[in-house]
Amino acid sequence: MRTANPRSIVIWSLVALIGAAGWTVLALARDEEVSAAWMVAAALGTYAIAYRFYSKFIAYKVLKVDKSRATPAERLDNGIDFHPTDRRVLLGHHFAAIAGAGPLVGPVLAAQMGYLPGTIWIIVGVIFAGAVQDMVVLFFSTRRDGKSLGQMAREEIGPFGGAAALLATFAIMIILLGVLALVIVNALAQSPWGTFSIAMTIPIALLMGFYLRVLRPGRVSEVSLIGIALLLLALVSGRWVAESSLADTFTLAPSTLVIWLVAYGFIASILPVWMLLAPRDYLSTFMKIGTIVLLALGVVIALPTLKMDPVTDFASRGDGPVFAGSLFPFVFITIACGALSGFHALISSGTTPKMIQKETQVRMIGYGSMLMESAVAIMALVAASIIDPGLYFAMNAPAGVIGDTVQEASKAVAGFGYSISPADLAQAAKNVEESSLLSRTGGAPTLAIGVSEIFSKVTGGSMRAFWYHFAIMFEALFILTALDAGTRVGRFMLQDMLGNVYKPFRNVSWRPGLVLTSAAVTGLWGYFLWVGVHEPLGGINQLFPIFGIANQLLAAVALAVCTTLLVKSGRLKWAWITGIPLVWDATVTLTASWQKVFSSDPRVGFFQQRSNYQDAIDAGKVLPPAKTMDDMHTVVTNSTVDGVLSAALALLIVIVIADAARICVKHVRDPASSRLSEAPYVESKLTAPAGLIATREEKRELIP
Repeated sequence: MRTANPRSIVIWSLVALIGAAGWTVLALARDEEVSAAWMVAAALGTYAIAYRFYSKFIAYKVLKVDKSRATPAERLDNGIDFHPTDRRVLLGHHFAAIAGAGPLVGPVLAAQMGYLPGTIWIIVGVIFAGAVQDMVVLFFSTRRDGKSLGQMAREEIGPFGGAAALLATFAIMIILLGVLALVIVNALAQSPWGTFSIAMTIPIALLMGFYLRVLRPGRVSEVSLIGIALLLLALVSGRWVAESSLADTFTLAPSTLVIWLVAYGFIASILPVWMLLAPRDYLSTFMKIGTIVLLALGVVIALPTLKMDPVTDFASRGDGPVFAGSLFPFVFITIACGALSGFHALISSGTTPKMIQKETQVRMIGYGSMLMESAVAIMALVAASIIDPGLYFAMNAPAGVIGDTVQEASKAVAGFGYSISPADLAQAAKNVEESSLLSRTGGAPTLAIGVSEIFSKVTGGSMRAFWYHFAIMFEALFILTALDAGTRVGRFMLQDMLGNVYKPFRNVSWRPGLVLTSAAVTGLWGYFLWVGVHEPLGGINQLFPIFGIANQLLAAVALAVCTTLLVKSGRLKWAWITGIPLVWDATVTLTASWQKVFSSDPRVGFFQQRSNYQDAIDAGKVLPPAKTMDDMHTVVTNSTVDGVLSAALALLIVIVIADAARICVKHVRDPASSRLSEAPYVESKLTAPAGLIATREEKRELIP
């Protein structure tokens, strides 16, 4: 067994001390100014320790990854969906695909409870639950020819629980994609700068795809430099467009953006993966990682203080204006991506296992990408916590609560226990060259304000508007990559389901099935997007709780499948690695589901909300924030759909967990009766490093 050298011991001891110092300050500081740098220190120190030790233990001791085993990308390479992809490009694709709206929006909304609960959940949750789930699902899917999560559940748990898992995962995926798209619409609506810059990333990605595939195969460094240069040009050009006669062309209403997003999702889903999806995600990763690194450096240089309380009164009262519900369980479903996200399991059993070169890369791509996303969530929480709390609540409460003018908003915020003058609200909008910041829900504008606050302290206040619009573009790009990859994964899932009825659908690259299922998936999430855009209660405020619940219920399915596979593959003594997170996630999420369905508080319970609005309709009354009787009927319809979906999804997940437990007990009692659907071993002919930087041994192997 290899022993650690003195230099390594000193380095890792210092890393541990930095993380411990950050946690100590956050835990003990009360009624005094706390620098946001301590939050960054606690996060980065903890991430480093977890990746170095815990992820390595799981990969090599528990999963026993095998570099000599050929992956589906090598064995089934067809250039459309299966394609061995350079680990650096695949890391970019995977990170871009998983890091959607969740790590940006969830922490911003959860800041209403204070910065401390969110910080603890994001960091502890990712280490022991989120990153573990992503890596283990990726490993098991790679061993099964890149099968989807639902299909693995059907084959390993059984027809009954598997059918429930297939149905639940697909329904949840549609909801998640609809909400992801809604955040993009909220960020880009009436923003020509952002819309133009985002639109330009599509031809840039196509150029990169053809460059790597046709013009200069394997020249990743070259295409990276070209892509970055063109991306920066697109960003700068966005400002020129916004100030030119072309501004009206790129100033789109929410309804128009819905149509364009649905069309884009369909096209991205049917094109070969090398042409648009992989290079676009790789391109956006530079923007994502670069911005987060710069943001962390900005926090260290500017040392902004956390203005939000560590824990607010809303945490215990449950009557927050951003979302209703108490700290437990709603912080844990509001912050999904960044701590634990079922959506990631769909990517880890969707596009990525069909592209990964070696099993040994699951640690870097699965666990590592999730730590990177968690860092994004921490920076989003920092950004929301350093701005004036009065401005935070004015931006994140719906118009029906705070009104349409700065005077009404100032008075409403005072009722929440915070203060901001009408003049300050108007000046905040003027600083970033926006007409208004009131009720800019969805999290993206709040994060952009926080980003502009940090960067402008480093570069000067005159650039505040530039940094705000830069952040809006960054967020939309961030989310759009999850939307296109998610649509493709949704297509895989639907093909898997239909393949049980009509066999040609099992070939995920079969052209007629590919087109039909892509159209079905985009049409379904397009419905939820359209509903969210026209929701009188505020689309994101109404849909994000069901987004969070659905996402965490999906994580329960993934963890149940992982636990079952650990048990069935002879790893019973290690089943706690996914079993403990499963118990926690199921407890939290089923509690939240129960409250959203049966709570008598109309701000929490969907059915109570429906009842109140239906009673008002019967009495001929219009309840705020609805303005017309049509709005009232819309609320009734949407509340009914949300309530029925919440109840149905919770029931399906209970069935999956119960059936998984039955299979595990059966295996323990009679191991010989279990059957694993693992693909047979085939020796790999590929040579590729396990990590981002090749070791000396790997460099020797790479020499022909």
